[in-house]
Amino acid sequence: MDQAEKQAVQVTKEIVVKFIEVGRISPGNFHEFFSPIYKEVLDTIRSKQEQNGQKEEESAS
Repeated sequence: MDQAEKQAVQVTKEIVVKFIEVGRISPGNFHEFFSPIYKEVLDTIRSKQEQNGQKEEESAS
Protein backbone atom coordinates (compact mmCIF):
# COMPACT_ATOMS: atom_id res chain seq x y z
CA MET A 1 0.00 0.00 0.00
CA ASP A 2 1.56 3.29 -1.07
CA GLN A 3 1.35 6.62 0.73
CA ALA A 4 -1.58 7.87 -1.38
CA GLU A 5 -3.60 4.74 -0.58
CA LYS A 6 -2.90 5.13 3.14
CA GLN A 7 -3.98 8.76 3.03
CA ALA A 8 -7.13 7.84 1.10
CA VAL A 9 -8.10 5.15 3.63
CA GLN A 10 -7.64 7.58 6.53
CA VAL A 11 -9.61 10.38 4.88
CA THR A 12 -12.35 7.99 3.79
CA LYS A 13 -12.71 6.64 7.33
CA GLU A 14 -13.07 10.18 8.66
CA ILE A 15 -15.69 11.06 6.03
CA VAL A 16 -17.70 7.88 6.65
CA VAL A 17 -17.60 8.39 10.43
CA LYS A 18 -18.93 11.93 9.99
CA PHE A 19 -21.73 10.69 7.75
CA ILE A 20 -22.61 8.03 10.32
CA GLU A 21 -22.63 10.66 13.09
CA VAL A 22 -25.08 12.88 11.18
CA GLY A 23 -27.24 9.93 10.14
CA ARG A 24 -26.55 9.99 6.40
CA ILE A 25 -24.97 6.51 6.52
CA SER A 26 -25.81 3.70 8.92
CA PRO A 27 -23.44 0.95 10.00
CA GLY A 28 -25.71 -1.45 8.13
CA ASN A 29 -25.26 0.19 4.74
CA PHE A 30 -21.76 1.62 5.11
CA HIS A 31 -20.37 -1.00 2.72
CA GLU A 32 -22.35 0.65 -0.09
CA PHE A 33 -20.61 3.97 0.47
CA PHE A 34 -17.07 3.23 1.61
CA SER A 35 -15.70 1.99 -1.72
CA PRO A 36 -17.02 4.81 -3.93
CA ILE A 37 -15.88 7.44 -1.41
CA TYR A 38 -12.45 5.78 -1.19
CA LYS A 39 -12.07 5.70 -4.96
CA GLU A 40 -12.99 9.37 -5.27
CA VAL A 41 -10.60 10.41 -2.50
CA LEU A 42 -7.77 8.33 -3.98
CA ASP A 43 -8.36 9.77 -7.45
CA THR A 44 -8.27 13.28 -6.00
CA ILE A 45 -5.04 12.64 -4.10
CA ARG A 46 -3.35 11.11 -7.12
CA SER A 47 -4.45 13.89 -9.47
CA LYS A 48 -3.08 16.47 -7.03
CA GLN A 49 0.20 14.57 -6.82
CA GLU A 50 0.42 14.50 -10.62
CA GLN A 51 -0.30 18.24 -10.81
CA ASN A 52 2.37 18.94 -8.21
CA GLY A 53 4.82 16.74 -10.08
CA GLN A 54 4.17 18.61 -13.31
CA LYS A 55 4.63 21.97 -11.58
CA GLU A 56 7.94 20.81 -10.12
CA GLU A 57 9.11 19.66 -13.56
CA GLU A 58 8.12 23.01 -15.11
CA SER A 59 9.88 25.04 -12.45
CA ALA A 60 13.04 22.90 -12.79
CA SER A 61 13.20 23.64 -16.54
